[in-house]
Amino acid sequence: MRVSIRKVLHSEDEQVVLECVAMTKDFEDIRTYALMKGKLIVGYINNVVYQIPLTDILYFEAVGEQIFAYTSEEIYAVKKRLYEIEALYADQKFIRCSKSVIVNLLQIDSFRPALDSRFLAKMKNGEEIIISRMYAKGLKKRLMEG
Repeated sequence: MRVSIRKVLHSEDEQVVLECVAMTKDFEDIRTYALMKGKLIVGYINNVVYQIPLTDILYFEAVGEQIFAYTSEEIYAVKKRLYEIEALYADQKFIRCSKSVIVNLLQIDSFRPALDSRFLAKMKNGEEIIISRMYAKGLKKRLMEG
């Protein structure tokens, strides 16, 4: 595969062009990454506001009434409901993996069976996330198809 970079004068002229014989999983991942790269979500740590790139988020988790966004470096409080996050970012490779967790498919390193028809997803930072029975089939299908 060839990679070409062409310098432009204005940021509004910046773009990513993918030329391929067929849209493979690799090309789809590149496309999704490029589309996500400029997208941010607002997170809070001790009432300080941060803009978090979606590409940095490993997963979102609901703990009681609070929602948290986990990156490899920090844990941010997010002022959105889990169902809102699921709807907003479904096309950005975020998928529900349990009642309380939405995972970033691009941050999953490996996927293996666990007890009781559940699965474990090992994230790129080494953390393991449990995939419940109810969501395992759909998540496995999304991972396999890219």
